[in-house]
Amino acid sequence: MEVPDREARALLKLGLHLTDLDLVARAETPVADDDAEAMRVLAGRRRNGEPLARLVGRREFWSLDFTLAPETLVPRPETETLVEAVLALYPERHAPLRILDLGTGSGALLAALLSEYPSARGLGVDLSLGAARQARKNLVALGLGARSMVIVGCWAEALGGGFDLVVSNPPYIPSTDIAALDREVREHDPLLALDGGPRGLDAYRVLARALPGLLVPGGRAVLELGIGQEEDVAALLAAAGLPADGAARRDLAGIARAIVTGPARL
Repeated sequence: MEVPDREARALLKLGLHLTDLDLVARAETPVADDDAEAMRVLAGRRRNGEPLARLVGRREFWSLDFTLAPETLVPRPETETLVEAVLALYPERHAPLRILDLGTGSGALLAALLSEYPSARGLGVDLSLGAARQARKNLVALGLGARSMVIVGCWAEALGGGFDLVVSNPPYIPSTDIAALDREVREHDPLLALDGGPRGLDAYRVLARALPGLLVPGGRAVLELGIGQEEDVAALLAAAGLPADGAARRDLAGIARAIVTGPARL
C-alpha cells in the first residue's frame, strides 16, 4: 500500500500532466473543469481498488523504471531479496555470467541483474506473449537490449543448458487462496503469474526437474518463495540433486523469500 500523500501527489501529476516542479510552481492555478473530471475518474478507479502502479503504468524496481502491461505483475520490493542473494553469490561484478530468468514478466529481475553485472548476458522466458513483449521493451529502454533476449515459452521446455545462474519468481499462490488476496492483487495482477496450483508448488516441481539440465557445473539457481514454502521447495530441489545452500534469504519482513541452490555438479 502506498503512502496516501504520495499517492495523491502521483494522481495529481498523472491526471493534470504535471511535473514535481509544476506542483509547486502552479499550486495556486485553478483546475479546469475537464481536468477536474479526469481527476475524479482516476480517484474513482483508485477507490475501486486499482493499484496506483496500474494507473500510472509504471513501477520502480531496484532503482530502475519499468513500464507495466496487463500481462505483467507489478514488481514488488520483496523480490529484490533475490537480487541481493545473487550479489552475495557473485561478488565479482564483471563476471561474464549467463543468466536465465524463467517467468520474466516485466523483465524486472533480469534487468536488475544485468544492471549490476555489465559483462553478463541474459535470457528471459515467459509463457505470456504480452509479458514477453513488455519485458523486451523494458530491457531496451534501460539500455540492456544488446545483452539480453526474451522469448515466449513454457518454462525451459525449448532450452538447452549452459547457464551460470537461473532465477525465477514463479506463481506460488495456492489456487484456493486466490480469492482471499488483496483486491489490488486479485483483480489486477494476471492470474497466470499468481496461481501456483493446489499447494502453490506446481511451478517449483517443473523448475526442480529442469534446473540440473540448465546449469553449468558450479552454477546456481535462486528462486522466490511464498510464505511457508521453504521446506517443501527445498525438498523438491534436493530430490533433483540441487540441495539448498543453507537457509533461504529473508526479506525485510523476515519472511523466507529467496532459496539458493548449492553449486550444480557434473
